[in-house]
Amino acid sequence: MYFPTRTVVGAMFEFQSAWDAAADAMRREPHHRPPAHPVLYIKPANTWCLGGHPVALPDGVDTVAVGATLAVAFARTASRVSEAQALACVAGYGVVNDITVPHASLLRPPLKQKCRDGFCPIGPFVDARALQNPDALEIRAYVNGALHLRASTATLRRKVARLIADVSEFMTLAPGDLLLVGVPHGAPLARAGDCMAVEIDGIGRLDNTLVHANDTERLAQ
Repeated sequence: MYFPTRTVVGAMFEFQSAWDAAADAMRREPHHRPPAHPVLYIKPANTWCLGGHPVALPDGVDTVAVGATLAVAFARTASRVSEAQALACVAGYGVVNDITVPHASLLRPPLKQKCRDGFCPIGPFVDARALQNPDALEIRAYVNGALHLRASTATLRRKVARLIADVSEFMTLAPGDLLLVGVPHGAPLARAGDCMAVEIDGIGRLDNTLVHANDTERLAQ
């Protein structure tokens, strides 16, 4: 099991389906045109948790989106690396549930929607040498055992190596960092009492249950 020691960075609109869903809004005010560079956000340490850990719904939130995504874990510093050099910096690949409160606005970074406590379940991981091609992985999202989303990293707008190169052009990725490659459009919704699961071929499965905040307090006693 790998757990980050520095930073978890997420990329938005990297799956073609997510890009297509937001394309019209990208061309309206105040943006006027789609972004040329990766659109990033942070999942801070308060969001990190392990598989099996209950995730509390914040007060006033009824549903969350199950953000099935691939995590890239770094073993070596990646700073201004080329696409050809990028994968040599990778330690391994993992399963992450980038939990998000549903929202429609593109005008502000979605920190309030993505950075709640427990909103980044992490693991399992495999060594990079055990995964021949990170650009051909099927990703699945389940709610209460029912399959609600199937996608593939083959539909990423930037291949994993290209994404690393483009991000490292302006942001150093260090050992201990995770880079989330993005969430496909159509993330399923889950409510308190639901079991969320994310599965990636060749890596494994991540399960967490959503609970009311007072339920987590009782479990901790």
